[in-house]
Amino acid sequence: MATVHRLPITRARINLGQLAKRAHVDKEYFILEKDGIPVVGMMDAEEMEDYLEMRDEKVRRFIEKSHKQYMAGQSRPAEELLAELRDIARRSRLSTKRRTK
Repeated sequence: MATVHRLPITRARINLGQLAKRAHVDKEYFILEKDGIPVVGMMDAEEMEDYLEMRDEKVRRFIEKSHKQYMAGQSRPAEELLAELRDIARRSRLSTKRRTK
């Protein structure tokens, strides 16, 4: 379970650098309060970007479509895909070498 800390904004302001480091490094969450009322949350920026991306309807539809394809057996092992991509890259390099000769 994620660690969520609640503290007054005035205290957070004094320790902002330390809180930012804890949010980034230790993946802790902070809820900052004004007069005991939750006003704002603080979390690692990368995680926030992921959160915001998940709110994008296009991204959610893509994930849903991919999940349905996976559940219908329309997937393949990653090793197979990687081997195919390596083969395509190898053929592309060979083709480029032949054209430059």
